[in-house]
Amino acid sequence: MNTSISIGDRIRSLREFRDTTQEQLAQRAGVSVDTIRKLEQNVRQSARINTLRALAHALDVQLERLVGQPTVTQELSDDGGLLALRDAIQTLGSLPGVLADDDLEDPPGEEAWIASVKAATSMYWKGDYARLSGVLPLLLRDGVAVARETDTDRVWQQLALTYQLAASLATQAGHPDWAFAAVEKQLAAAARASDPLMEGMGVSTLSWVLLRQGRWEQARAVAERKADALEPSIRRATPAQYAVYGNLLIAAATPAARGGARDDAKELLNLAEAAATRTGPVRAYGSAFSVVDVRTQQVNISLAGEENEPAEALRLSQRVDLDAITRPVHAAAHHMDVAHAQYQTGDCDGALMTLLDVEQKQPEWIRFQTLAAVTVREMLEAERRRNSPLRALAGRLGVDPTP
Repeated sequence: MNTSISIGDRIRSLREFRDTTQEQLAQRAGVSVDTIRKLEQNVRQSARINTLRALAHALDVQLERLVGQPTVTQELSDDGGLLALRDAIQTLGSLPGVLADDDLEDPPGEEAWIASVKAATSMYWKGDYARLSGVLPLLLRDGVAVARETDTDRVWQQLALTYQLAASLATQAGHPDWAFAAVEKQLAAAARASDPLMEGMGVSTLSWVLLRQGRWEQARAVAERKADALEPSIRRATPAQYAVYGNLLIAAATPAARGGARDDAKELLNLAEAAATRTGPVRAYGSAFSVVDVRTQQVNISLAGEENEPAEALRLSQRVDLDAITRPVHAAAHHMDVAHAQYQTGDCDGALMTLLDVEQKQPEWIRFQTLAAVTVREMLEAERRRNSPLRALAGRLGVDPTP
């Protein structure tokens, strides 16, 4: 990533490429011309996250491209990596009418492969993306071969989970188009497994991918429809049914808030919290569902949309039992939201301390987070000290610390 290219440089380049004036872009995005002018002149180095989302949408690009989010891991692998992951997702042999070489060696045994899927899931939730990107391509190829040999519902379900991991990693790495292809295969594998709950998790993943593509209305609609279809019966529902249903409600809430329907988002999360209270903590289908998952999302949606409420986000964060968060990446994401709310309420020192703590615990994960880069850029504009920990953090995140 070229850190000498500012957000304003990217906005100007994209705007000129689309033969659009600053006034026209301002009208399309619903932001002021003065904001665009200051960004393009590098008078301002950043803007609020919701302003940047609006500009990205108006320019018809992904937010990650506008802010220059990293799309590679630092470590290189002989057997894997992001391009190998792309190739494992977009296999030629799955296309109708295409004869592809089948150069797979004998696949591992079913139990050994399923144990590897479990280990890969743990890597994802720990934020160990470099190691995961190294093993996941082979895990996908082996899974296809194992499914071809055994053709059992259990293997197809685990293959669906592996594609879910691929979609999640590709999205985190800034490649939502690859992720969309992975979700297609996740849903196909879930159908082969005759597992409607796995299909529900596939739709939850799809909603997140659509959200990252900026397709907010579709992200909300697919998750809400699937939640309605899988709404559990109070008398006969299993914990796994509640978990999938709750994840779908959470998935629908974020795009609802992004689209300005904050009350609808709150109602979706109220339903999710009621389900989580009824069932207690559940781990199923490569994910988790509990009251703390819902409450961290309540903090998140308070920061979504144009009418974000950072003070409300901080108030709601007091309800979050940090000890109940079992997945390291989930804890990091929540603290990232808290840091952004701290900065927006004027607590710059608190925000910096929170960000540095997240970086210490998740040094790889934080480099992939658009919100981290945007928050640090905003903080840099208010920074007057020359050699501060903030500037050092900005350098590590690939944010240009020069004024």
